Amino acid sequence: MLHITCIACISFYFCVLIPVSKSIATTSSPYLVHSGMKYAGNPNIDSATASHLYFVYIYKNYMIIHSLVKVMIIGLLGPEGTYSEKAARELNVKARFKFFDDLEDVIESVLTREVDCGVAPIENSLEGSIGITMDALKEYNICIIGEVIVPIRHCLLSKGHMEDIKVILSHSQALAQCRKFIRGHFKDIKIQTTGSTSHAAKLTSEFPGMAAIASRESAQKYGLDILADNIQDYKENYTRFVVLGNNIPEATGHDKTSIIIHLGHDRSGALYDLLGEFASGNINLTKIESRPSKMGLGDYLFYIDMEGHRSDRNISVALNNIEKIVDWVKIIGSYPSAIKNTKQN
Repeated sequence: MLHITCIACISFYFCVLIPVSKSIATTSSPYLVHSGMKYAGNPNIDSATASHLYFVYIYKNYMIIHSLVKVMIIGLLGPEGTYSEKAARELNVKARFKFFDDLEDVIESVLTREVDCGVAPIENSLEGSIGITMDALKEYNICIIGEVIVPIRHCLLSKGHMEDIKVILSHSQALAQCRKFIRGHFKDIKIQTTGSTSHAAKLTSEFPGMAAIASRESAQKYGLDILADNIQDYKENYTRFVVLGNNIPEATGHDKTSIIIHLGHDRSGALYDLLGEFASGNINLTKIESRPSKMGLGDYLFYIDMEGHRSDRNISVALNNIEKIVDWVKIIGSYPSAIKNTKQN
């Protein structure tokens, strides 16, 4: 058995890892600055050592190999045409997408490792945080391994005309984001919630008396006409999606760390002391939000995002100090920061 295993490892090494390493080395990939790859072509390094460094580098950067020799499977809210799909395509356009009917199923697929990672909305610039995702990060052994920020541009879609509409369907978040538009144009129309915006579009494609609030991509996917575009109440409408996984990635130099804190005993200056640890470490907080702990009225958790990776010395020191003054701390992710995409479709 050991003999067979060694042969398999050697075959994988020479047939997959070395060719892939060389193909990476000939590109302009930003990963070339890391690990042993910087030794490629160095006259002071012999070929055997260089090959070993290639092997170590690729092993440490598993996601590169994963995307090259195996198609990544990403779990997300379906059906096709959701904003979650748009976020997933920005993450990895070559991945295989596995669609689920609701967000809880996406989260469960990550927990059971049915998928390699999951994409879930966590906050919207108009309507705030998504409770299901926030609660899952506290309750389950999953973490944030990345994030994608997507501009949300809602459209009114239908097979009929404006005067034919009897029912408007969409996800509860989309309906809330278009509240003024709906009230101004369809004050007495029946409103019905669906599991996702694309689900609303799919249902609407079957009845001319229905209209859906969904994306332009959903209109194309389900053969609907766009009766009105950019109908969200405010132009600056963005949703932050998090990539959920099982292992925190290494630092990239442009990272964000997310934690949950329960202060425990209610005392004067508790929050002041907590924030003071971040100030002492010169740590920039990008978000702080309280959320009911579900352990009693008036008892709250604090969700905090900060610039930097948990392996950075100032963050490591701050977290160690914070553990001494609060009830508990949970690190729910250290991951590459997203750049807001302002492109409108």
